[in-house]
Amino acid sequence: MLPFRLTISTPLCKEMEAALQAAQRRGDIRLVKRLLSIFALRDSNSPEQVATLLKVSLETILDWARRFLCYKLQGLKDKKSPGRKAKLTKSQKRELATLIDAGPAANGFSSACWRSPMIQHLIYEKFGVFYSVHYLCQLLKSLGFSYQKARFVADHLDTEKRRIWQQKTFSEALRLAHQQNAYLLFGDEASFPQWGTLSYTWSRRGVQPEVKTSGKRKSYKVFGLIDYFTGTFFSQATTARLTSASYQQFLLKVLAQSDRRIVLIQDGARYHTSQAMQEFFVQHAARLTVFQLPSYSPDLNPIEKLWKKIKEQDTHLHYFPTFESLQEKVEQALVKFANAPKEVLAVFGFAA
Repeated sequence: MLPFRLTISTPLCKEMEAALQAAQRRGDIRLVKRLLSIFALRDSNSPEQVATLLKVSLETILDWARRFLCYKLQGLKDKKSPGRKAKLTKSQKRELATLIDAGPAANGFSSACWRSPMIQHLIYEKFGVFYSVHYLCQLLKSLGFSYQKARFVADHLDTEKRRIWQQKTFSEALRLAHQQNAYLLFGDEASFPQWGTLSYTWSRRGVQPEVKTSGKRKSYKVFGLIDYFTGTFFSQATTARLTSASYQQFLLKVLAQSDRRIVLIQDGARYHTSQAMQEFFVQHAARLTVFQLPSYSPDLNPIEKLWKKIKEQDTHLHYFPTFESLQEKVEQALVKFANAPKEVLAVFGFAA
């Protein structure tokens, strides 16, 4: 413990709080730690406790306390901006890249995604090197990193089933489709809400763009199938709830449009795998073979990218005052992509 109780006047306390917020915004880790140490000592924490909490030596905490007692807030500030303390060596850069790959949680952070101040703190803690957050972007790019939007991944993915699907099951489906000169169809459903969907758009800085909405909680649903070989797009829209019965009607419609056999790849939605659907698949086994995608794996289904493309091009940021206006817009989009096989093939990663 300090041999005396550290007290801070109200005006000085407010000044220090403002300085702390400013230091946090610009990523000044040194000043943040020094201010936090003084606040902790004021709250009757021992220097040993503060040193452990901030991961610095006891001598450092005592030195900060002496500087504060002599020069108040000014004593905690650097006389000039230190910039980089020293460059990281090649081996340290490799180690840093490994630490970043491991993720924030593995490095003691609560967030699931990296932010520049977190990496700044990591470098300072691990290597004793201080980089400004502005320089970090250059450093990370040189190490092979880029700033990207994260995506959700189900926490109960079966990685082994996904591996088997990618290395074995899909190859079997592809080989069977070749042997039978069949369609290889990836299927899924999409919902287009009347209340609209938003995306990024340009607007004046500080002026958030606004899009009208009807607020009607009603949506237009679409069954879809896309062919791996030709980019053929089959679809059927409905205003009713998606059920095994309506799914069967859609598949019967597709079967009636061609004499070719169908190899169908679908996800595990309940109306895809119900008892009624199992009986339907047995009844039509002469022309229809079904392969199931692994659970919680929409990234393995290319038609998901087509739904995203349709929404981006045709329904995002649109106002639908009536349900009929939504239906008309969706139907136009379905016709457009039915006549654009190259666009459909692009979601598989290649074009005709």
